[in-house]
Amino acid sequence: MITTLFRPVFQPHRLAIPVYSSHVPAGFPSPADDYLEQRLDLNELLIHDAPSTFMVRVTGDSMVGAGISSGDVLVVDRSLTPAHGQIVLAIVDGDFTVKRLHRRGTRVALIPENPAYQPIELHDGQELQVWGVVTGCVKQFL
Repeated sequence: MITTLFRPVFQPHRLAIPVYSSHVPAGFPSPADDYLEQRLDLNELLIHDAPSTFMVRVTGDSMVGAGISSGDVLVVDRSLTPAHGQIVLAIVDGDFTVKRLHRRGTRVALIPENPAYQPIELHDGQELQVWGVVTGCVKQFL
């Protein structure tokens, strides 16, 4: 379920965050590694086509297997053509959902990433609108 839609600021203030060259498996850069590789602007990382991009906050656990948890903010790009296997924001019969798009010939389904949920098999007479392709997920741990 989608609870909130957000539009990114088209001319955001740059907030360049340091990125260290250390590759750290679930740790922190070594204090001895003072080499700053570059600075990273999260807008540049997450938004590729600002006029076509928006964000949504999700609720529910149907996509936990894809790393999407309740409360996460998804980055959605409407300029991308949805393809088989991609995670999409869709409207099925008037209800928003986030699922993995599955296309086989003329069959279309929206697949959850949690075995507790059934796929949404689309049949004649049902309406499907794909609002965009999910390109990123913002998580907060605190």
